[in-house]
Amino acid sequence: MTSETAEGRRVIPVTVENEMKSSYIDYAMSVIIGRAIPDIRDGLKPVHRRILYGMWEMGNTHDKPTKKSASIVGHVMGKYHPHGDAAIYDTMVKMAQPFSYRYMPVEGQGNFGSIDGDSAAAMRYTEARLTPLAEGMLDDIDKETVDFTPNFDESTKEPTVLPGKMPNLLLNGSSGIAVGMATNMPPHNLREVCDALYTYIDDPGVTVDELMHKIPAPDFPGGGVIMGTAGVRSAYLTGRGKCVVRGVAEIEEEGKHPRIIITEIPFQVNKANLVEQIANLVKDKRIEGITDIRDESDKDGIRVVIDLRRDAMPQVVLNQLYKHTPLESTFGINNLAIVNGRPMVLGLPALLGHFLDHRVEVVRRRTEFDLRKAQERVHVLNGLALALQSIDDVVAAIRASKSAEDAREALITRFGLDEIQANAILQMQLRRLAALEQQKVLDEREALGKEIRRLQEILSDRTHILEEIKKEVAAIREEFGDERRTQISVAEGEISKADLIEDKPALVSLTATNYIKRLPLETYRQQRRGGRGVIGMTTKEDDVVTDVFVAATHDYLLCFTNLGRLYWMRVWDIPEAVRTGKGKAIVNLLNLSGEERVTTIIPTRDFEPGRFLFFATKGGMAVKIPLEEFSRPRPSGILAIKLKEGDELVDVKITDGKQDVFLTTRKGQSLRFNEDEIRSLHRNSQGVIGIRLRPEDCLVSLALVEKDYLLTVTGKGAGKLIVFDEFMGHHRGTMGARNIRPIYGDKVVAARAVSADDEIILMSTSGIAMRTRVSEISIQKRDTRGVRVMKMGEGDQLVGFAIVQIEEEN
Repeated sequence: MTSETAEGRRVIPVTVENEMKSSYIDYAMSVIIGRAIPDIRDGLKPVHRRILYGMWEMGNTHDKPTKKSASIVGHVMGKYHPHGDAAIYDTMVKMAQPFSYRYMPVEGQGNFGSIDGDSAAAMRYTEARLTPLAEGMLDDIDKETVDFTPNFDESTKEPTVLPGKMPNLLLNGSSGIAVGMATNMPPHNLREVCDALYTYIDDPGVTVDELMHKIPAPDFPGGGVIMGTAGVRSAYLTGRGKCVVRGVAEIEEEGKHPRIIITEIPFQVNKANLVEQIANLVKDKRIEGITDIRDESDKDGIRVVIDLRRDAMPQVVLNQLYKHTPLESTFGINNLAIVNGRPMVLGLPALLGHFLDHRVEVVRRRTEFDLRKAQERVHVLNGLALALQSIDDVVAAIRASKSAEDAREALITRFGLDEIQANAILQMQLRRLAALEQQKVLDEREALGKEIRRLQEILSDRTHILEEIKKEVAAIREEFGDERRTQISVAEGEISKADLIEDKPALVSLTATNYIKRLPLETYRQQRRGGRGVIGMTTKEDDVVTDVFVAATHDYLLCFTNLGRLYWMRVWDIPEAVRTGKGKAIVNLLNLSGEERVTTIIPTRDFEPGRFLFFATKGGMAVKIPLEEFSRPRPSGILAIKLKEGDELVDVKITDGKQDVFLTTRKGQSLRFNEDEIRSLHRNSQGVIGIRLRPEDCLVSLALVEKDYLLTVTGKGAGKLIVFDEFMGHHRGTMGARNIRPIYGDKVVAARAVSADDEIILMSTSGIAMRTRVSEISIQKRDTRGVRVMKMGEGDQLVGFAIVQIEEEN
């Protein structure tokens, strides 16, 4: 509804909501179409297109001297892009950077910035010109191959798109943020793009997988390694995907210290920032083992040298660099481009198809232009040939005319020529009257006749146009094709936590109040039997160490509690502590209930079928369950076995289902029987009687008969080796035989199978730890008291030992 004011003006009521919506949509489309998103046909945004066209218009081609950048920027800004010189120059600088563009459209002379983020010199100091490949994008632009539109002030015209012989959007990619959408397209290898385009021309129905035989992945200007092609395939299929790119690094272990040499970094990563970030991670101790970082890069390429400590694991450090720095980066692919004035997300076949449609149109219009010019020239040559045949009459007619207009009319009237032909005769030079020159006219007419027939044949069918495009593609491939720079890895590049941690043995200890600690195994040096030991753990008052074992940092830990429940964690989850540290409360690592405590921890690497967990309880019960039933961890834990009221889980061992087991009580009774006497049950089973106990006795240890000896130790530091053959096999449910005769008040704390070449680490309730060889302990018969294996202080008690396998020295 409209109204008029007193002055006669029309007033149209408009709601603010509708006006904002309309204006914002107009603004958004202006940004999308006219600034941030490239055109599918030439792969360029308006500013890039205007720079290339302006340089071509200035004659700033590769075969001529470079021109001052300020001159180029001024020309482009004055005629085509009135948005400020900084925007134009920054864009041109990037087009001349070999680390930004896979195939540079602009050749720069002077300081055009660096991969370290250094800015280019001012435009008055630098010079530039087009590269040969960029000129190919402008070929035939003067043959009416593309539409032109008035510039910003309508003083001249500019092309709406460049002819482009190759899909530049695939070759160099593009990135831009518009309103509500963004594009991020990676560059590709020219040879591979040519091969894919060739394949698409022959078979427009080609699949993405078939095209990936030609274009397996993007090809970044700085090289690197693409880790897996699953995300790339998704991008080629749907237009969106992820491409994980790693830098190239080599490990050198020659000399005193190992080194990591970085020679390539991922696309769009600032090298100086990368080096600074590595240094900060080393300073914050998030990455250990690095002693020095040097950037030795020069004009020949990137070289970042990282010196490591002698004892560092280079591959672990490199994996940490991949994990925590841009040395491994993810390129999020979003193939958004302008298609027929609309933004669209496109897969690889669509990208090739739309470009091909554009190129077919360009070749068609170019051919029509060439045909028209050839026909016009033949028409002129026909007039010249006719004049040359009657040259005397033509000369006489011209001489008899009073003016050029009269001469033109005389030629048209007497010889049946049109105005164009008459003008050509009047402009003809006298030297064309020579016999040789007359023959040239006839030869040119004949050659043009052949060319006209060829052009007409091209226009007669789309297939012929496609053949012309294939010839151009082959020529470009031959002239500009180069080798792929970015390597492709068949494996996905996700860095797991295991890749960041060195897999090495560690000593794990657990206290009665469930404090757990991990220490490097080399913390404890070997001592002879009866030694005093060193402080292995500082415990809280009234706390004692109850279990120690050796496991690799990559092992799974099956943590069984006194209530028969099972929890999972990895050895690396336990914080590494100093030798005298008390460790970390395990309740902070596992989701334990109020009265629950961990009594047994089993290290393992896998949960393969054919292995079992053998459980023994304080009340002498035994249960056997397949290991694979415990392969699916839950944060809240699972119920492993069912316990009788008042009973507790004592120990768990991994078996193969055919081993002899050895149960030992606190009072020194031991029972040996084969585990096949106990059938395999499912998780949460109660089991059967393993060993029958005397009054006030309880089970303290479970061992497997898998080595030469049984090592039994008591709380007061006594211990002995017994050959397993000393014990005859009995059936389960019996009391067994005497193992050791503890002195008054002493009790058995642990009994395990050992070999003579093993080492053990003994630990006391006060945290004293001692490492010694098994061969230092004497072999004795049953029913003896043993020898002192560790000297105990007043009030101190031995709680157990861990077995360490001796590594052979090189």
